[in-house]
Amino acid sequence: MTTPLIAVAVLKNGNISGHAGRTVNWDVYATDSEEPLLVWSIRLSKSGSLHEWHVRGNGERHPLHSVDVAICGSAGEGVTRRLAERDTQLLTTTETDPLKAIRDYLKGTLASGLPHEEAECLDPDHRREVSGH
Repeated sequence: MTTPLIAVAVLKNGNISGHAGRTVNWDVYATDSEEPLLVWSIRLSKSGSLHEWHVRGNGERHPLHSVDVAICGSAGEGVTRRLAERDTQLLTTTETDPLKAIRDYLKGTLASGLPHEEAECLDPDHRREVSGH
């Protein structure tokens, strides 16, 4: 059996990012023990963000396809569906602490995220916040 991997979208301050599409920092945890263990971090370029990957729509694999579950604050239906096509479940939550979100997911008690705001995808200030620039 392979170790389940969960990626969490994170901001510079360590909190869960509110928007999957523009996030460039994802921490990946192995979850086969009692406590989730940080095993690696995925640092995407802006052009490698989920939003850009989804908009290109060229069928290429994304680095998040290497995990079983990805957790963030919000995400659109399209990117959620496209990740699921290659067996990565994208979940949204109002939880801001990555470890608590993973523990809650594993217990089946992860709080649902807020609806995706399409306008956020186009807001340059929001892009700066989640990309860390």
